[in-house]
Amino acid sequence: MSNPLLDEFKTPFSTAPFSKIKNHHFKPAFIEGIKLAKDEIDAIANNIAAPTFENTLLALEFGGKKLDRMSSVFFNLNSAETNDEIQKIAQEISPMLSEFSNDVRLNELLFKRVKQIYEGKDALNLTTEQDTLLTNSYKSFVRNGANLNEDDKTELRKTDSELSKLKLTFGEHVLAETNAFELHLTDKNDLKGLPENTLEAAQLTAKEKDKEGYIFTLDYPSYIPFMMYADNRTLRKKMAIAFGEKAFKNNKNDNQQILLNIVKLRNKRANLLGYKTHSHFVLEERMAENPKIVIDFLEDLLTKAKPAAEEEFKKLSDFAKRDGIKKLQKWDSAYYSEKLKTALFDLEEEQLKPYFKLQNVIEGVFEVANKLYDLVFEEIYTVDKYHADVKTFKVTDTSGNYIAILYADFFPRKGKRDGAWMTSFKGQWMEDGENSRPHISIVCNFTKPTETKPSLLTFNEVTTLFHEFGHALHGMLANTNYPSLSGTNVYWDFVELPSQLLENWCYEKEALNLFAKHFETNEPIPMELVDKIKKASNFLEGMQTLRQLSLGILDMNYHSKDPSEIKNVKEFETLSFKNTQLFPDIKENCMSTSFSHIFQGGYSSGYYSYKWAEVLDADAFALFIENGIFDKPTAQKFKDNVLSKGGTDKPMKLYVNFRGKKPNNTALLKRAGLLK
Repeated sequence: MSNPLLDEFKTPFSTAPFSKIKNHHFKPAFIEGIKLAKDEIDAIANNIAAPTFENTLLALEFGGKKLDRMSSVFFNLNSAETNDEIQKIAQEISPMLSEFSNDVRLNELLFKRVKQIYEGKDALNLTTEQDTLLTNSYKSFVRNGANLNEDDKTELRKTDSELSKLKLTFGEHVLAETNAFELHLTDKNDLKGLPENTLEAAQLTAKEKDKEGYIFTLDYPSYIPFMMYADNRTLRKKMAIAFGEKAFKNNKNDNQQILLNIVKLRNKRANLLGYKTHSHFVLEERMAENPKIVIDFLEDLLTKAKPAAEEEFKKLSDFAKRDGIKKLQKWDSAYYSEKLKTALFDLEEEQLKPYFKLQNVIEGVFEVANKLYDLVFEEIYTVDKYHADVKTFKVTDTSGNYIAILYADFFPRKGKRDGAWMTSFKGQWMEDGENSRPHISIVCNFTKPTETKPSLLTFNEVTTLFHEFGHALHGMLANTNYPSLSGTNVYWDFVELPSQLLENWCYEKEALNLFAKHFETNEPIPMELVDKIKKASNFLEGMQTLRQLSLGILDMNYHSKDPSEIKNVKEFETLSFKNTQLFPDIKENCMSTSFSHIFQGGYSSGYYSYKWAEVLDADAFALFIENGIFDKPTAQKFKDNVLSKGGTDKPMKLYVNFRGKKPNNTALLKRAGLLK
């Protein structure tokens, strides 16, 4: 019986045939895919010809394509459209993939061939891209145990297998906890302060669950407006505690022991490979290079941001005292921040939403991409989708050349993890003279349409869409020879530059004029509102910076020290937050147990990279401000030196090629209002 995951994808643009793929196809496909990839590896390792760049490096780089494609399909579904069956399959196949990866990196014959080419590379006259591929390949063997003795190799395999399962379990628990909670309200008095469209969405959620009244959940489009507008402080407290105690309730979804096991295994793995800690291992392959540089970077920003944050917190506390709030708590933060913003700038989130209909914002980000990079987006209906909500687009340049396929998946649902991310179903590469183009996807959790209104975005959701679209541009405009160096395959502290850079356009009149139009009247957003957005852009920036720094510090504390001393997750977290804490601690809450970025995703020893990339993006955007935000030569330089180049060269070299100089944090501190 044929398996769609093993057959050639005979679909438009060779896209994934989602309608044909059933859950029972996955495990047999992975078993066969791993077998095919192993045969390819064996053929390379046992080749009797002397090792060359072509017969070893390129053969390795372009091997295992079927396995790569099915992996991207499966794991993207596990994030965006999962269920119990898919989660069970993930737990079975993740150790198999981990074992296969070890089989490759610990293959002595294969390593010998790569090492021989690496040691003789000076005589090979390689291009920069070829040299990067060879160096990365050699390092990936060494950094994954190729030089270990047999006992240590066995230990490494065991550690990697355990880690692959623990990270999945961590994410499953967070999703289960998010789905398990609902606040069901039927008394109209409990709803005071909540905007009409928030109420309509909550009513729709209740209706979908065959209940009367209103249901609020821990999904962001439900949770955030509730915390921002609900006058009932007791209910805000209930919601805040529910949000903060995810996987911290000593129940079957508890993540305390799981995250401790993850950090201990990561440290053990790093020690096995000769590194002091997991952070030392990770940061060796980052712009930041080592834990000291990261910690100094975070501490330096903390010194600059903390006085501003404390001043802002005092203003917020004083403002809340007018309502009789003696001590500001976490469940008051969004509520009084919104009220203070209204008082200071005469700007309410609800005033803005009518101007940010999702469809208009999508068209707006497309137009920004067109003006900057000559891209054209056409919605197409011939490509299979994994859910009815997903939109699909064919991306071309202004000459009609095919650039990419873009999937866009915007609304929350039971099988989708929270947050927003960009991913790909297929990368970009050149092979046999053909430029094989990528299939990119952005996944978000935005405010859903209701029975009477289309999806209207908060301004925060608008910047999120631009952020993820910035990542998507990095994927779509990729133009390299090798898949492992293409698109977003760059140093982790460089990957956020394109995404954070694009957010800047959301604050510019010239860009907002393209798409911010009232959903009923089509009137453009009034200029006074644009001015207010601009003026409020660094409102409470000190507090927000402190929050980001606190998470970066927590991440480094877990990963840059010996974790064997950590006995109690909550106590460890509280100690980590000591220098950044503004609000009183909530004993029932623990951030770590749902910190999916570092315990499920790829941000361990990497959360600092959001702030690191902000330094880059503020410095980069300063050039656009200087030359004009739609200046074609500046955009072309960014495309040629950053977006299209992927990881083909060192990030700082790519950045300097674009900017003409190294960045400093002056532009960031000025933009944040932290430098007078």
